[in-house]
Amino acid sequence: MTAPLTPEPAVSRTNALTVRRLHVGTRRLELVHDVSFSLQPGERVGLIGESGSGKSLTALALMGLLPDGVWARGLVQLAGVDHNLIGASDRRLARIRGNRMAMVFQEPMTALSPLMRVGDQIAETMLLHGSQPNRRAARAAAVDLLAKVRLPDPARAARAYPHQLSGGQRQRVLLAIALANDPDVLICDEPTTALDVTVQAQILDLIVRGVAERDAALLFITHDLAVVATVCERVMVMYGGRIVESGPVETVFTRPRHPYTRGLLQASDLESLADDGRLRTIPGTVPAAGRFPDGCVFRDRCPRADGLCAQLPPWRPVADGGYACWHPEGAEDA
Repeated sequence: MTAPLTPEPAVSRTNALTVRRLHVGTRRLELVHDVSFSLQPGERVGLIGESGSGKSLTALALMGLLPDGVWARGLVQLAGVDHNLIGASDRRLARIRGNRMAMVFQEPMTALSPLMRVGDQIAETMLLHGSQPNRRAARAAAVDLLAKVRLPDPARAARAYPHQLSGGQRQRVLLAIALANDPDVLICDEPTTALDVTVQAQILDLIVRGVAERDAALLFITHDLAVVATVCERVMVMYGGRIVESGPVETVFTRPRHPYTRGLLQASDLESLADDGRLRTIPGTVPAAGRFPDGCVFRDRCPRADGLCAQLPPWRPVADGGYACWHPEGAEDA
């Protein structure tokens, strides 16, 4: 049976990023299935789901950073770029990455070179893409960027190596690198997971300010629903490599239609505790890649599942979003 399609966005000059029918997989397994969405300039969109849902793999496919042995097909197109980034040459992608589209990774110690000073790493990306005329100007701009991401004593920080900075400071350096060339699209892959609450709030504020100043589109990947509620305007819920629900954050978080979305919300809601006083959980665990059931990928864990769920549910559009479920939450009240 044909996979349920999220509405395919038209390739438009008004879209900062258009993704249509994205599939990602290996020789034996398909890991991301038929993902379609678009980002508008200045729009902040969250991509949520448990670990193993396909969020980071989707981001790596958009950036052309998939590991060896993993393929992608579909359409990924930036505004003003007349070619598909899926299948583009390394040379062409090198002109896009860090320039038109940039990414902030989860673990800065693996994303930053331990052998280069922080300021040189920021300057390098500006020199590579020609946003600064020479090394002296690039180094001065790097110090300015470190000041903008609120690193104390930015000139001294620019001379430091990554191991000489704290985790929160290294994450600010990654953000400075990502914003160095004023990208049209910024992808953040769980950039605050390992940070304490105070530093996390500071980094989130910097991300929101950074994209707002540049009118850039933001794709924020996380499993933390509170972060999405703080940062994002729209949210996409992913499970089993599929988008199962999307819409405005306020709508999805207050009136979820997919049982998986409901389960995520209950698992983080202190006002919806189980009878034993503990947070509610979603029964079972996320299956290993390739072991999701046929039909609805959530049916093995869903309290509403029946025989109909052995068939793939169609995408049901609602105002500004939609969902893929045979037995949606709230249907009995409609």
